[in-house]
Amino acid sequence: MILLRSVLFQVLFYTHLVGQLLLNLPFFFFLSEERRWRIVKGWARNSLWLLRNVAGTRSVIAKAETMPTGPAIVAAKHQSFWDVIALLLVVERPTFILKKELMGIPVFGWYARTMGMIPVDRSRRAAVLPSLVAGSRKAVAAGRQIVIYPEGTRSAPGTAPNYRPGIHYLYSELGLPVVPVALNSGLFWPRQAVRREPGTIRAEFLDAIPPGLEREPFISELRDRIEARSLDLIKAAYAERPDLPVSSLVARLLVDPDPHSVEQERAPEGTQGL
Repeated sequence: MILLRSVLFQVLFYTHLVGQLLLNLPFFFFLSEERRWRIVKGWARNSLWLLRNVAGTRSVIAKAETMPTGPAIVAAKHQSFWDVIALLLVVERPTFILKKELMGIPVFGWYARTMGMIPVDRSRRAAVLPSLVAGSRKAVAAGRQIVIYPEGTRSAPGTAPNYRPGIHYLYSELGLPVVPVALNSGLFWPRQAVRREPGTIRAEFLDAIPPGLEREPFISELRDRIEARSLDLIKAAYAERPDLPVSSLVARLLVDPDPHSVEQERAPEGTQGL
């Protein structure tokens, strides 16, 4: 039954996505920014409705009110597509940092460019960070919030964290607070899998890290806060649903919560931190 509901959700989710892209195509680019965001957030809201009512997976986002007013950097754990959908709803005017290849996808790339997303060309190694900062400065000047996944790709729950230096470069250059976001979405929406587990995906906004920290203290604080709270949310998921599947990575994490002792398991993904 879970697999059948999962397949049905996948069919409806992607049908809805493609349908919205095509249906709004003739007029989307001529609308005001406010109306464009209304359409995008409506798609995200409908997607979570499908997830809840078809796959039986609820979504709970805690402490979103801790987001500072105005420009800020949101640094989130990244385990599934859910993380993008959820942040679209909670962050008022998000500017996602994503890999350049996504801009080349017909129709989708047009929407992403129109909504002010920042592409990262990883082939231009020396120019990546200056380009990232330039795009972010433009977004911040427009009063938007930057969303970055500091590990650079989706990772399965229990994977050893690898927080890249790009997040500190952005933090130091922009002089903005960074809001960490912990979550457990990968338990319910596994990467590279059709199955969607019933239960409750949880994300939590944590207290902002103020500007001014040096690289190592900043990275350590960001990583420790996100990883510790994400582990709490993973434990909460198994307390609520003891029969939730347990991967070897998660099993080891629950026994040994030191994230550095868990082997790496990563795959290239769409949204990209540096």
